[in-house]
Amino acid sequence: MSETLKVGLAQIAPVWLDRKKTTAKICDYVLQAADAACSLVAFGETLLPGYPFWLSSTHGSKFECDIQKDLHAHYLGAAVDLQRGDLQPICEIAKSRGIAVMLGCYELGSDRGGHTGYCSLIFIEANGEVRNAHRKLVPTYEERLAWGSGDGNGLEVFPIGPFTLGGLNCWENWMPLPRTALHGMGENLHVAVWPGAKRNTIDITRFIAIESRSYVLSVSGLLRKSDVPDDFPHRDLVLDSFENEIISDGGSCIAAPNGDWIVEPVCDREDLLIAELDYREVLRERQNFDISGHYSRPDVLKLSVNRDRQNCLEDQP
Repeated sequence: MSETLKVGLAQIAPVWLDRKKTTAKICDYVLQAADAACSLVAFGETLLPGYPFWLSSTHGSKFECDIQKDLHAHYLGAAVDLQRGDLQPICEIAKSRGIAVMLGCYELGSDRGGHTGYCSLIFIEANGEVRNAHRKLVPTYEERLAWGSGDGNGLEVFPIGPFTLGGLNCWENWMPLPRTALHGMGENLHVAVWPGAKRNTIDITRFIAIESRSYVLSVSGLLRKSDVPDDFPHRDLVLDSFENEIISDGGSCIAAPNGDWIVEPVCDREDLLIAELDYREVLRERQNFDISGHYSRPDVLKLSVNRDRQNCLEDQP
């Protein structure tokens, strides 16, 4: 087995809340990554169909507001339904080109009645199979107005080349216990997905790398006013609520297991960032610190993980 893995970080903007057009754009970047011989390509938080940036700029918490109801209804209508096969075009490319995909989605909870969406990190294997949907454990601040709270069902890791791959959504990367769960399963290649902001990625990316002695890929979305379609509900009001042309500036980056930058944060542009990762660097850095191995004390500290998919119904025998 090769000791290296080529990866791509697709820092792109969605066609905001247009699921079909954004899917087509994602497919194009998966093909570009495959053409560059990447084994994995990652995309930002809820990139498909987009992050709800309007919540913090249009008084998203205003109760019984018709504008907020219209925006929420539009968002739910654009959500990704895994059972409906909304990711099939991406899965087909992954299978045909032999490339794995980590993709942030606004996922419709069809297993929870079908009227709440979740911030989910989807892992599509190189055989085209959707292997995991990790729903964000705690939506951050105003995100709770648009997303439901997830569960531990998707706290999993997967083999990819010489590495063990895991990932978390945005601010749950700051939560020590989810990180600990992934460390304990042997993660050494971590994908942190973000809606897009250098202020989020510049510190935590290197911190997680140093803490875990793993490679960390922080991949962000990007959003500009020009990415808002003409048929977006209350388009003029939403656009006027943002001060700058660039609403979300990106900040995608890659840190090595010793915390050094492989790719420093990239801002204000769409780009496919590519790097080749050497597994031996993980082994070198584990020499003096292995967070779940020789530098752990399970006789003193242990973590319990509930991986059940939570539901409001339970069938009784």
